[in-house]
Amino acid sequence: MHRLRVGKLEVYLLHDGEFWLDGGAMFGVVPKALWGRLTTPDAENRIRLCLRPMLVRAGKRWVLVETGLDRKPGEKFRRIYGLGDAYPVLDQLSRLGLDPRDIDLVVNTHLHFDHAGLNTRWEGGKLLPTFPRARYLVQRRELEDARSPHERNRASYLPENVEPLLDSGHFELLEGEAEILPGVRLLPLPGHTLGQQGVVLECEGERLIYTADLMPTLLHAPLPYIMAYDLHPLTTLETRKRYYPVWLQENYLLVTPHDPQHPLGRLQVGEKGYHAVPVIPDRF
Repeated sequence: MHRLRVGKLEVYLLHDGEFWLDGGAMFGVVPKALWGRLTTPDAENRIRLCLRPMLVRAGKRWVLVETGLDRKPGEKFRRIYGLGDAYPVLDQLSRLGLDPRDIDLVVNTHLHFDHAGLNTRWEGGKLLPTFPRARYLVQRRELEDARSPHERNRASYLPENVEPLLDSGHFELLEGEAEILPGVRLLPLPGHTLGQQGVVLECEGERLIYTADLMPTLLHAPLPYIMAYDLHPLTTLETRKRYYPVWLQENYLLVTPHDPQHPLGRLQVGEKGYHAVPVIPDRF
């Protein structure tokens, strides 16, 4: 777990465990001869990833960005993705003296199982909201797509992470950019899904962007390094071209959701285009 400040905002970079996905799918059209120099796949051509939720304290309000990896589907599911059966993010909240009831807002950047898997959990034989007092903020388009999946995204959208929150009225639907608290803004970042959103923190001249899967790891910063999992890769490319110059010029800190080594980075540009360099935050 890492801690930093963005002006007056307290930021905690959590770690909900590691999982494994196919390296070719993670790098799309980029040949293995190139991405294989950056990360080492296992015998099944999978690369190591993680999920890194972000916790923000804004005044007296607590905002959790991403809930955690899904472990509810069972042993076979966990074995495929190399998951354990614990929920480390809840342990880390406890280390901070927080109970799930202390979370005021949950931001779902999108509703795939590797980001929204702890939206709900089993209690007393029922699927209930993990963060019962929170409003879960999601783009309307994302919720619509999650409820009407097709052959390419059906494996990523699991109803148990969505339907119980609809039944309980916990979702708050957004349409476009929105400031949810002073210094905390949600920003549509379409491409991976059309309803994906990132989180921008701006306070006292300091800036941070939680990139969601627009940039899943720092290794994915180059413009053509787009996942095969992106449903609209050309939209991903256009979104990157729109925001990268801003993030570079204004020296944004980058938090990517899946980088297993580097929780934080900054964007740079050189002769070969954009790349990201790690920044070392405080650990505690």
